Amino acid sequence: MNERRSSGIASSDPYVTALRLLARRELSSLQVRERLHRRLFPPDVIDKALARLQEEGALDDRRTAFAYARTAVKLQSRGRFRLIREIKALGVSTETAHEAVTAAYREISEEDVLERALARRLNGSVKNWKEAGRLQQALRRQGFSDEMILTALNRRGFGQGDTE
Repeated sequence: MNERRSSGIASSDPYVTALRLLARRELSSLQVRERLHRRLFPPDVIDKALARLQEEGALDDRRTAFAYARTAVKLQSRGRFRLIREIKALGVSTETAHEAVTAAYREISEEDVLERALARRLNGSVKNWKEAGRLQQALRRQGFSDEMILTALNRRGFGQGDTE
């Protein structure tokens, strides 16, 4: 038997290849373009496939941005600044990135996300300035503002007479 399953055969059609990619997860136009380019499809053929996918609604950068934001907030405890930067890196417009992040934070407050991120890194209260600095840097990398971080650390009892 020389029959192979169709899912294991590489398609010579960029449209079909893109549909397979999108069946697995939401991707932005830029991500699909890059993946098709890596498979050595010609740029003009990629453009036609992307246009068709967008017309049919299979490829939607706005939907991708909103899905990415929801997931990053709920599962990865991402802060607003990092999340906007990551969504823009997907090739999504700045305006859409801001809308997606705002919508994600309507479902859960950024303070709650920060508290969850802080709880993962901390047992109890912050013990000294060195630990506070390390926590602040880690949370800043996750995209939270210094003001929010310091407020959260103060709620945990740090900065109230600590001089170590």
